[in-house]
Amino acid sequence: MSYNILVTGGAGYLGSILVPDLLTDGHKVTVLDNFMFGQSTLNHVCSHPNFSVVNGDIRIRDNIAPLIQQADVIIPLAALVGAPLCTKDPVGAKTINHDAIIMMLKLVSKEQIILMPTTNSAYGSGDDNNFCTEESPLRPISNYAIEKVAVEKELMEHPNAISFRLATVFGMSPRMRIDLLVNDFTYRAVKDGAVVLFESHFKRNYIHVRDVSKAFRHGLENHAAMKSEIYNVGLSDANVSKWELCEAIRKHIPKFTFVEAALGKDPDQRNYIVSNEKIEATGFTPDNSLDSGIAELIKGYTMLRNARYGNV
Repeated sequence: MSYNILVTGGAGYLGSILVPDLLTDGHKVTVLDNFMFGQSTLNHVCSHPNFSVVNGDIRIRDNIAPLIQQADVIIPLAALVGAPLCTKDPVGAKTINHDAIIMMLKLVSKEQIILMPTTNSAYGSGDDNNFCTEESPLRPISNYAIEKVAVEKELMEHPNAISFRLATVFGMSPRMRIDLLVNDFTYRAVKDGAVVLFESHFKRNYIHVRDVSKAFRHGLENHAAMKSEIYNVGLSDANVSKWELCEAIRKHIPKFTFVEAALGKDPDQRNYIVSNEKIEATGFTPDNSLDSGIAELIKGYTMLRNARYGNV
């Protein structure tokens, strides 16, 4: 079945993977993005007759309202993503990550479908065993996670919504994010050959960006069975600590050196093991392993450097 799909923030890290996939699946896709990073990540789909793009801010009602009216499906990706960015711009984080989404939910009809990314960072440190399912208490630490928790609560009042609690995402994308943990550590291994770890035993779950796209498309294809539910989305064999992640990277880069800091504390105190059994029970299986993602990143970083200015 073909849908008219509105993707806000569709030129971002996830959107620049998801939008082409949705077009390939036969949907009509409209992207609303303010292109705040100067990205041109959707250039390659401009020739597609089912692709439309609007340069605008999701916080402005006159921008978002007419686009919602035309859509069968809304995928709200536009956000200031991650704790550091939200700490740097708390006003922007609140107005984009919370206020704009609440406004959107008021504009959406009960018949329209919403597929929304939230975050499993909402679990904080999990229970006594650091193990989390979708039923576990939420203990968000960062402002980013706190806003996501508040939005998810409102989201699940909508009868046709699905919330995807994403693990930490990794992998190459046209709009690259080197700050994400796997991407960051692999970049340091390639460029610096070393990294200093704080609280290296802290565990997280991970998922490849292309498998996030797959999860959204899976939710759309199986919407009738999956609606009104929350799903963790991650690799069940990738609940690994920072130290274990570095060991996985060193298999590809033997000279990579990593050490535990004797003093200091990671400002992000997330530490949990996440169950993905619920979404797996719907038939969803990821295609990309942590190991293959690291190999992909190493190839990508031969073409990429994390500096806009400089000759070296």
